Amino acid sequence: MREPPTRLLDELSRMMTGAVGIAQGVRNEADSFARGQIERILRDADFVSREEFEAVRAMAIAARDENERLAARLAEIEAKLATTTEKASAKK
Repeated sequence: MREPPTRLLDELSRMMTGAVGIAQGVRNEADSFARGQIERILRDADFVSREEFEAVRAMAIAARDENERLAARLAEIEAKLATTTEKASAKK
């Protein structure tokens, strides 16, 4: 009488082991599919790389600094022009 329950448990154990293996396989397939889809979406979304972002950022900082330098130079030239105009007006 001991034999049948043991055999039944052995079969049940083999079936469960197979089910776990299948579940792991399905999980791996799902992970691979999701990873592929995410990579495709990111590739098609026109995101820039970190290197490209840093290069454009450096260009923007340089342009802003140049703009500030030119604004200061323009203010200096306008001040000189105003002084020259005042002197010319005073001489007349």
